[in-house]
Amino acid sequence: MSETANPMAMPQISKVVVNIGVGEGGDRLSNAEKVLELVTGVTPIRTLGKQQNRDLKVRVGFPIGCKATIRNSESIKKFLTDAFWVRENTIPSWNFDKSGNLSFGIPDYTDFPDQKYDPDIGIFGMDINIVLERPGHRVSRRRRRSAKVAQNHRTNADDARAWFVENYGIKILEE
Repeated sequence: MSETANPMAMPQISKVVVNIGVGEGGDRLSNAEKVLELVTGVTPIRTLGKQQNRDLKVRVGFPIGCKATIRNSESIKKFLTDAFWVRENTIPSWNFDKSGNLSFGIPDYTDFPDQKYDPDIGIFGMDINIVLERPGHRVSRRRRRSAKVAQNHRTNADDARAWFVENYGIKILEE
């Protein structure tokens, strides 16, 4: 039986997390939240400091950034098409981790289509993390009867590269 014939073997995107790290609260953080809402269409949540760092003026529980999680497949498709367009449909191969997840950054939100520079907001870059997994991976996260996902059912970096090339037409730069 071919791997493409089995629907449980076909990877799919489970979520996309877009993160902006500001390092401080106040106006810059609320502007970053506006940017995330403009770009993703999802209400962002604040990320809090986990460790104290006096040099960076970060305290435990102090808001230092924001993130938005996209789980709707239509929204994911539209957002990733625009994000890959900003990156000129080219991603280095080292952006894939061994679990098949993809992470990359975008230096300026105004590079997205239909986004204009607003001097009140400023310029914000963002990190985009894409989680790719096969159906049935929920068994590792569920509360009742959680179990490990078998090694042959996990996605790896090579599967993820091939999947993104096939579905989004991106070019992978080998290094």
